[in-house]
Amino acid sequence: RRAVPALRASLAAEPADLVLSVFATGALAAARLKHEAPERRTVVYCPDVTAHKLWVHEGTDLFLVSSPAAAASVRRFRPRAPVAIVPPPVRAAFYAAPSRVSAREGLRIPPKASCVLLIDSGWGFAPFAGAAAALADSGVRVLAVAGRNHAVERQLREAATAKRNIIPFGYTSQVPELMAAADLVVTLPGASTCAEARVVGRRLLLLDVMPGHGRDNLLHELEQGGAGVCGPAASDIAASALAMLDTGPLEGAGSPDGAGSPDGHAPGAGRWEPAFAAALRQVGLDLEPRLEEPRWEPACARSS
Repeated sequence: RRAVPALRASLAAEPADLVLSVFATGALAAARLKHEAPERRTVVYCPDVTAHKLWVHEGTDLFLVSSPAAAASVRRFRPRAPVAIVPPPVRAAFYAAPSRVSAREGLRIPPKASCVLLIDSGWGFAPFAGAAAALADSGVRVLAVAGRNHAVERQLREAATAKRNIIPFGYTSQVPELMAAADLVVTLPGASTCAEARVVGRRLLLLDVMPGHGRDNLLHELEQGGAGVCGPAASDIAASALAMLDTGPLEGAGSPDGAGSPDGHAPGAGRWEPAFAAALRQVGLDLEPRLEEPRWEPACARSS
């Protein structure tokens, strides 16, 4: 009742050749309006490994997904749905992440120290302040990002006043640098953060706290390798992180020091834009990307 009229008005004011939906409600609204402009292409990108019914409607010209399992889940509701499997989209800054050495120099982290990056989802599902304190007590350098969750940010900053090994952040653009500095990224199994860590070449420790599509995404990340899983308690997070730090790289993870990589940071995934462009050509849209050459700059050289 709300999304369809709002989208109709927006398209009347600014006509478009393509409506690309990245959320289930948008997918439904765009599909409902397809008959009003048959020449306009409606494309859905579902970031989860399982597309539930609200994602899938007649009137969608193409579904973009990031795994065979997701493709099958779309065809659960539309057996003949047009589907293309593409890599998860990742911002250019992650392809230009600094080397581990450079990142640690900028953050004043000793080269040989164990370092863990905690990234909150924004929902505060995990006791990251407690986990950060437990890891700091074990001698680990902890980079802790609260995102837009101000309550979690306050907790992390309070923990950092008592533990010198904790460096807290709220919402920050430094995530590529923080990932590059870390040996391990601890987060929820969200597609964006996991894809970013894989591009930088860092291992993942994923919290098993979300049922439904969260569990599906978790299992998919574990299947890809380079990832472990832990429970939601602070002690669970700390124990699993310490165990992963002690056991070395997992199958599928990049080298933490970028050994063998010409630019000195760990090898990650290839660029995603060409695959998206090729998929869109299936529905008559020629959006061949002009790939910018991403360049990392130290935090001190960037404007806030």
